[in-house]
Amino acid sequence: MDELAEKFLKTYQVWHHRRLLLQRGVFGDSPAAELAFIAQALASDVKNYHTWAYRQWVLAHFNQDALWAGELRYVEDMLEEDIRNNSAWNHRFFVVFASGIRNEEKDRADVVRRELTFVKEKIALAPNNASAWNYLHGVLEHSETPFAMLEQFVLPFTSSSPTIRGEGKEESVVDLENPRPSPGADLPCPAAIEFLADIHEAAGGDEIPKAVSLWKSLADRYDTTRKRYWEYRISDIHYPVRAD
Repeated sequence: MDELAEKFLKTYQVWHHRRLLLQRGVFGDSPAAELAFIAQALASDVKNYHTWAYRQWVLAHFNQDALWAGELRYVEDMLEEDIRNNSAWNHRFFVVFASGIRNEEKDRADVVRRELTFVKEKIALAPNNASAWNYLHGVLEHSETPFAMLEQFVLPFTSSSPTIRGEGKEESVVDLENPRPSPGADLPCPAAIEFLADIHEAAGGDEIPKAVSLWKSLADRYDTTRKRYWEYRISDIHYPVRAD
């Protein structure tokens, strides 16, 4: 069965059959060995959806603390190898906010802070990494944290001007809460502009025109491949009605 799985990694039926065998105890009673096999399979195809789905099933089905213990480290190693591995980012969310929640992590506020620190550092390293921005959105929405809380972090990524990013001068003090874009980063970052526009849209009122201005910049210059989408966002916006 191992040889078949390695040969036909992209075939759903192989992993489904392996799941049935594991449930019947064909591979013994050590799911840890199965995680090791899955890691070996992912080493040759790091973004194989079926393999990742099977790994998540193994973790959730057996749900042993010992299995989950090394999973966050495993994902971090995967992201060290490829920071844009969307499958690894999705798996991290599964581990941290879904089936992988452990009793010892009762203080979810600390977990959210840890994850925000982690993803901000990764965005600073590679600002145009859509997977990291999607993860940031996911953490904020899951924890019901207002996007506006991260405005100071996002602002430097929305302009190509060092003067604007430094508010008039280069800062000598490193802000660990809001890491700056890495030197040589391709800025402005469309995902950051979109994030800032979302902040203005959520604020409503006089902030709406600011959101529209940012969407226009995306449509006309920074994200022209999605021009029609941004034009739709602009046409769909509801301006506040002023009382005479």
